[in-house]
Amino acid sequence: MNNIICIAGPTASGKTALAVEVAKMTNGEVVSCDSMQIYRRMDIGTAKPTIEEMQGIPHHMIDVAEPDEDFSVSRYCEMASPIVDDIVARGKTAVIAGGTGLYMDSLIRGNNFAPFPSTGQRERLEAQADEMGMAYMMDWLRRIDPEAAARIHDRKRALRALEVYLETGETITEHNRKTQLIPPKYAPLWLGLDFAHRAELYRRIDLRVEIMLQQGLVEEIQNLLNSGIPAKCTAMQAIGYKEFVNALEGNGTIAEAAAEVQKSSRHYAKRQLTWFRRNKAMNWLIRGNGEGADQILEKARRVIFNSDK
Repeated sequence: MNNIICIAGPTASGKTALAVEVAKMTNGEVVSCDSMQIYRRMDIGTAKPTIEEMQGIPHHMIDVAEPDEDFSVSRYCEMASPIVDDIVARGKTAVIAGGTGLYMDSLIRGNNFAPFPSTGQRERLEAQADEMGMAYMMDWLRRIDPEAAARIHDRKRALRALEVYLETGETITEHNRKTQLIPPKYAPLWLGLDFAHRAELYRRIDLRVEIMLQQGLVEEIQNLLNSGIPAKCTAMQAIGYKEFVNALEGNGTIAEAAAEVQKSSRHYAKRQLTWFRRNKAMNWLIRGNGEGADQILEKARRVIFNSDK
């Protein structure tokens, strides 16, 4: 049996619950691979597992940063890789679970950009983005690296791609292409979650947003703002937070914000699936009509224990 198992898939597909069950049957520990669950005090909107949901299974890479910290894929790999190594060294299984494809792929490959020395380039790009707008910056990125521009959907990663180009003379796409020629650090067993009918995934996404509101998501966000977390910081610009921040600032109603979160989450799920489908090693666990978590776990069990045969 492989001592590293990656569980990937779109938001609301059941990764957290499956990871716990897989860890239980493989003597494992879970390593979260979610770019939002790293933040403390952002629990409801990130669907962070509760103590009860963890069922006694150790979970790592959760609550490791403050919401106003500047966190990156490089820092994630720097923190997560020693954890994976330690789990495996203790004879246990590292169950890496999450929907942030960039973080997961970078961790498995063992590659990441180290932070550049303080040259002022990032600050200049930030100032230029503030002055000219992100449409201008994306046009610039599109001219030098159309592949990156097509897959990047947020300010932070767009400016990072421009920074890499200005500092090295090499596009981030070219860097990634070269990196993929290097043998990866880890050789995990990949499990991917998806649904036979997309409508079921969308139903689960919409329901999740409704449950988050019932659990107190708006109060969580208001408490973060009251504590001094800037509304414009990277963490608060994530799906599920920025929409409600806008509503709390008087731009629309909570109901309108919830509908926007549902819509944005559905679009995000499509992008996640597109990312993970590029992975030819993925063993897809497709949930059909009427199938529940038990059936998916049984499918996972068969893949895990037959993978070495």
